[in-house]
Amino acid sequence: MTEKQKRNLIRILVAAVLTVVATQLPLTGAPRLIAFLVPYLVVGYDILYKAVRGIVHKKPLDECLLMAVATLGALALAIYEDGDYTEAIAVMLFYQVGEWFQSYAVGKSRDDITDLMDIRPDYANIEQNGKLTRVDPDDVAIGTTIVVQPGEKIPLDGVVTKGASMLDTVALTGESLPRSVHEGDSVLSGCINKTGLLSIRTTKAFGESTASKVLALVEDASSRKSKAENFIARFARVYTPIVVGLAIALAILPPLVRMAVFGMEPAFGTWIYRALTFLVISCPCALVISIPLSFFAGIGGASRAGVLVKGSNYLEALASVDTVVFDKTGTLTKGTFEVTDIHPETIAPDELLHMAAHVERFSTHPIAASLRTAYRHEADGCTVENVEELAGKGVRASVNGHEVYVGNAKLMEAIGAKWHPCEKHGTIVHVAMDSEYIGHIVIADVVKEHAAAAIAALHANGVKKTVMLTGDDHVVATDVARQLALDEVHSELLPQDKVEKVEELLAKQQGETGKLAFVGDGINDAPVLARADVGIAMGAMGSDAAIEAADVVLMDDDPAKVATAMRIARKTMRIVHENMYGAIGVKVLVLVLGAIGIANMWAAIFADVGVMVLAVLNAMRAMFGTGAKVASAKTARQEQEHEKSYKIEVDCANCANLMEEAAKHTAGVKNVNVNFMLLKMKVEFEEGSDPKEVMPRVRAACKAVEDDCEVFI
Repeated sequence: MTEKQKRNLIRILVAAVLTVVATQLPLTGAPRLIAFLVPYLVVGYDILYKAVRGIVHKKPLDECLLMAVATLGALALAIYEDGDYTEAIAVMLFYQVGEWFQSYAVGKSRDDITDLMDIRPDYANIEQNGKLTRVDPDDVAIGTTIVVQPGEKIPLDGVVTKGASMLDTVALTGESLPRSVHEGDSVLSGCINKTGLLSIRTTKAFGESTASKVLALVEDASSRKSKAENFIARFARVYTPIVVGLAIALAILPPLVRMAVFGMEPAFGTWIYRALTFLVISCPCALVISIPLSFFAGIGGASRAGVLVKGSNYLEALASVDTVVFDKTGTLTKGTFEVTDIHPETIAPDELLHMAAHVERFSTHPIAASLRTAYRHEADGCTVENVEELAGKGVRASVNGHEVYVGNAKLMEAIGAKWHPCEKHGTIVHVAMDSEYIGHIVIADVVKEHAAAAIAALHANGVKKTVMLTGDDHVVATDVARQLALDEVHSELLPQDKVEKVEELLAKQQGETGKLAFVGDGINDAPVLARADVGIAMGAMGSDAAIEAADVVLMDDDPAKVATAMRIARKTMRIVHENMYGAIGVKVLVLVLGAIGIANMWAAIFADVGVMVLAVLNAMRAMFGTGAKVASAKTARQEQEHEKSYKIEVDCANCANLMEEAAKHTAGVKNVNVNFMLLKMKVEFEEGSDPKEVMPRVRAACKAVEDDCEVFI
């Protein structure tokens, strides 16, 4: 709780006590009015001050001015009618309670979400004269050796030069299982060193390291607004003028009609009271605050699950995806050869693998590496001699005195071994010993462990069609599609053919509400990622190409994260729609009930403040269940010369929107984005403009529309 929040809470409590005391005092007339004016001024003096300032600045629809008119009008009616000032005081009191809760809830939400996303360490350890010295990560040059102790975050991307440890990668990938690293392994900034001491040679500057890029993506996401946010911005501009106009009409027209048409008493007091309820409900705060907060919470929660969404517009589109197109290699399959089957003829399976691995011991071919990986007992004392590469056929060697041949069918034909084909799909490695065929080994690109479950989860989430595009031959592609229960497969495609297939699928979807997402490894798929409604890059840890090309970035290579991303997107959009329709619905209902005299100011204050509080609480559900918090740290990034970020101070989302509009129209400014949740203003300057000259003008423009705001230059 900030000092300002503490002061306001004390004012609210004091005013509440004074109001209760005033109701119990046996006073009438002017003394009773004075007794109620004391708590009214205690809790509402700042609203009255801002209302006067709104008149001076010619802002007739300022929220504070409307609230002041409503409550002062209620006091005037009480003087004229029955002397019951409780309702007018209570309206101001509960309005301030709502404002306080909004400030506290949004501030707490801001802290929770930024902590959730915060993976930037404050320092790096460099060894100097036998001692560890802490330096700013920005000051560490590429190629410097840094030391990361147990419990510390890795500050920059690099390669382990000494030591071994377990890394907690949950902040980047959402994966709770620790990752083992040893000498020679690459590591990424933002991971937490859990056990051993590591010496790491940095390979990237801090501004280009993974943690900085992740934070920059999440921070910049607010500049890409969704259709829902754009709708609310337009709605907020017309809602207040319309409601105020209706209030004026409600105060004047019904009394005139009663007198002129029906010859009845005008009952001005009754209709003015009803008009005042309209003024209380005239602010669209619940919508202006809760919709951006919902998207911010959704994007923040997704980032903690290892899913980086580059804008609320992409989160909105992801929620509507009903067709998911996958690349095969590296996306649904591991993209590396592995031994998948061993089919011996006359010896044990282990012995067959043993012979093949020894013969391929010195080969650099990927198939040879797969055999050696599968058989990890090379140093078993066997004698391997006279190794000879047979071009286009395979390898021959003497193993423990036996001539062993490992290769393709041509090699078996050449030595007269009676081989036979295999029904399995993949590369078949035939083995013969002393010209006698002893079996074969199947090597293939292996389907990822969670790929089948990921496809099933997508169908369970409402995806109608899953498609695989691959350059592999038809037999291999069909086999993978069968294993994963994919709906459609297209094989033997060149990169440009994949774009054409996506174009065909998009053409079939014209006129439908569903979107198409393409999932690839982000390395060779940039054209397809860009063409799809939503481009999703998988396994993008450390891949600059993937981060640039995609709309959504999955920080590890688990295809199940696609379904996770869609669940987060759909949950966020459900919350957005609940807040949007709920807030508008309640306000319209109370307006109607107020116009016919059923709803009073108590109902109006609930429709304004109560709905806003409920909407903020509901918005925070978007970040729940996506991972635990991580320790807080400062967030910073290197920026381009023509673009800079500035810390701001502003109390409400609507005021932040006014600041953004004012700043955009300042000379020397090309574009501005104000992030109310992060309390940052990102300014893009026109070419040739000096930020030092432009920013004072920006600050003045912002202060002109919202005197309470601040831009820290």
